[in-house]
Amino acid sequence: MKNQASRQLVITIFMIGAFAVGMTEYVVTGLLTQFAADLNVEVSTTGLLLSVYALSVAVFGPVIRLLTLRLSPKLLLIILISIFIVSNIVAATAPNFEVLLLSRLLSASMHAPFFGVMMSLAMVISPPNKKTGAVALVNGGLVIAVMLGVPFGSYIGALLDWRIVFWIIVTLCIINLLGLILFTPNYKTGEAPKISSELSALKDKNVIMLMITIIFGYSGVFTAYTFLEPMLRDIAGMGDFGVTFSMLMFGTFAVIGNFSSGRIQPGKLTGAVTLVILFLAIVLFGLTFMLEVPYLAYLAAGLFGLGTFGISPMLNSKIIFAAVTAPALAGTLAASVFNLSNSIGASLGSLLLTNGFSYREITFIAGGMLVFGALCMVATHFIEDKSRFEN
Repeated sequence: MKNQASRQLVITIFMIGAFAVGMTEYVVTGLLTQFAADLNVEVSTTGLLLSVYALSVAVFGPVIRLLTLRLSPKLLLIILISIFIVSNIVAATAPNFEVLLLSRLLSASMHAPFFGVMMSLAMVISPPNKKTGAVALVNGGLVIAVMLGVPFGSYIGALLDWRIVFWIIVTLCIINLLGLILFTPNYKTGEAPKISSELSALKDKNVIMLMITIIFGYSGVFTAYTFLEPMLRDIAGMGDFGVTFSMLMFGTFAVIGNFSSGRIQPGKLTGAVTLVILFLAIVLFGLTFMLEVPYLAYLAAGLFGLGTFGISPMLNSKIIFAAVTAPALAGTLAASVFNLSNSIGASLGSLLLTNGFSYREITFIAGGMLVFGALCMVATHFIEDKSRFEN
C-alpha cells in the first residue's frame, strides 16, 4: 500500500463486508417466529437456518478456497460478494421455506473464503506490529453486526417485514462490492499456490493444536451461548427489555474485547489466548450464580461477550501465522473451524438440555471445555515454532 490512509480505507471496506455477512448469519435468530408464521412451518424447523448455515460454512469453505487458489484475492472477493448478493436476493424473495434454506446454503458457501481472504489480505497490507490489529478490525465488522445489526434487523423484521432485512443486507453488499472493485489492491503472491502445499498445513503440529483448541475448547462458548436468552428469562427473571439490554451489554463488551485483542503483538498471542480462555471459563462457571443477583446479570452478559470475542481475533491470527505452508487457505480454514466449533457447541448444548441437564450443569460443562482449551494452549507454547510469530 502507498500510504496508511489507503490501508485504512481497504480495511473499512472489509469491515462493511464482514458486517453484512455477520448480520446475515446471526440476524435469523431474531426472525424465526416471523419465518414460521409467513412460510407456514414450525419454529423448531426454522432452526435449520442456523445449524445448516454453520455446518455448510465448515464443509464448503475449505473446498471452495482450494478450487479458487489460482484466482487473485481481489477477483475472488468480488466473485464471492456477488454470490452473496444473489443469495440474499433469493432470501428476500423466497416463496417458501425450502427456497429460504437454499439461500442460506448459497450464503454459507462463500462465508469462510470471504472472511479468510479478507483477513489474510488485511495482514499482508499491514506492518508487522499491526497485523493482529488488522484481523481484529475485519472481525470487528462481524462483532458490530452481532451488537447492532442483529437487534436492528430483528426490530425491522417485527415492525415491518423480515424480507426488508435481507434487502438492507443486499444494499450493504453492493456498497462493499463497489469498494472492492474501486479500492482493493490487486495483490499477487507471484507463484500460484499449490493444493498439495496448502493441504500440508493440515499435518502441521502448530495448526493441529490450534484446531484442537478451537473445536474442543472454544466450542464450549456456544454450548452456553445458545441458551443465554432463556437463562436470562428463567434464572434472572428478565422480561423483553431486560433481555434486550443484556444482549446489548454482551455486544458492547464483545466490541471492546475484539478491538482490545487486536493490540496483542504476534509473539505474545499464545499467552494472551490462554489467559482469556481461562477468564472466560471462570465467567461461565459463575454465570448462573451471577444471573441470580440483580444487576450482576447484566455484568455477566457483558463479561461473557468480552471473553467470547476477545479470543477469536487472536486465534484467527495465530492460525494465519502458523499455517506458513498454506497462505491462501489459512484464513478460510480458521473461519471454517470456528463455524464447526459453533455448530458442535450448539448441538451439544441442545443435547444436554434435552437429556435433562440444568442450565448450571451446562455452563459448568462449557467452562470445563474452555479449561481444556487453555491446557491445549499451554501445550502449544511448548511445541509451536515461535519463529513464525516474529514477523
